Amino acid sequence: MNMSSSCSTSATATSADSGGATAITAVHPDIIQTHILTRLDGPTLASTSCASSDLHSLCTEENLWKTICNSNWPSTAHPCIQQAISSFPSGHRSFYSDSFPNLHHHHRQPPAHRRPKSNDSSLGHSSELISAVDIHYGNELVYSKVAVTETSSGWFMCSPFRVDLLDPKEIVPALVKFDGEDDKCMARVAENMRLSWIVIDPAKKRAVNLSSLRPVDVRRHWLTGEIQASYATVMATGGCGGRAGGEFVICKAVVTCGGKEGGDLQVREISMQVEDLEGKIISGKDTLVILQEAMDGNRRKGEAGEEKRMYEVFLELRREWRERRQNRERRLDMVCIATGVSIFMAFWVFVLFR
Repeated sequence: MNMSSSCSTSATATSADSGGATAITAVHPDIIQTHILTRLDGPTLASTSCASSDLHSLCTEENLWKTICNSNWPSTAHPCIQQAISSFPSGHRSFYSDSFPNLHHHHRQPPAHRRPKSNDSSLGHSSELISAVDIHYGNELVYSKVAVTETSSGWFMCSPFRVDLLDPKEIVPALVKFDGEDDKCMARVAENMRLSWIVIDPAKKRAVNLSSLRPVDVRRHWLTGEIQASYATVMATGGCGGRAGGEFVICKAVVTCGGKEGGDLQVREISMQVEDLEGKIISGKDTLVILQEAMDGNRRKGEAGEEKRMYEVFLELRREWRERRQNRERRLDMVCIATGVSIFMAFWVFVLFR
């Protein structure tokens, strides 16, 4: 009798301490998992998992994260991607953790004595990279594709790194009317067209989203008149390849659209490449080093417009670097001219006054 009274008193105290609210543990786990957690997005689900150990075990259920990944990135439902994700430490949860937050890599520079070099055999480069690409216009999926890039050949290592997703004659409708008015059409593309370009390294069991969510620049091609939407991420590197231009590179994906006036806007080209401050496309060998640093880098939730600001900063750095190079070349030209004139004058002085 005393024990029953004690338990009743304890339960009442617990209820009073919590303000009369029912503890979440009183709800059946199946109800929580089926009717509550399935309604949460990735960041909310991750935050919920930190509330208690009971919720953590429910929130880390693999099917929840698989559904979220497939909803955000339809390309992840491809068997090739599923096989790669299955080897990640925590499956789809690890993949989401790698791919969803913005890559915060523009201020990260490893110590000089630890910077990986492109000829470092300890890097253990993978034999392939997998690209999971999704393009949305508003809430509608426009294009989804998985592309596998073989990385072990000498051709890949020495050639400029570039991935093209569409064949020369392949066209994808973009769900927007091409009205021929620059401002209106480009404004719609800038506001509504979103790109996700996730690169997966199956051997290292890591992934990274190299695209900005929205375009950092939308303009017409000077020759063809097609609309080009650029999605970019600026990254700090370890100075691999010894290239001039410092420690910054830009990973840029370009979606090229065209069409006839009054008809649907069509996606005609989707490509991705990595450039340095000189504007040169980086080789596959150096790109692998940069991707490794990016995958190991920090992630965080970015502020609105941050990617575009970083893109503009990068363009300003590129402009300044080119100006410095031109000034150096101009000074070198002046030195060469002065040296040539001096030699010429000395020669004639020697001839005339010997």
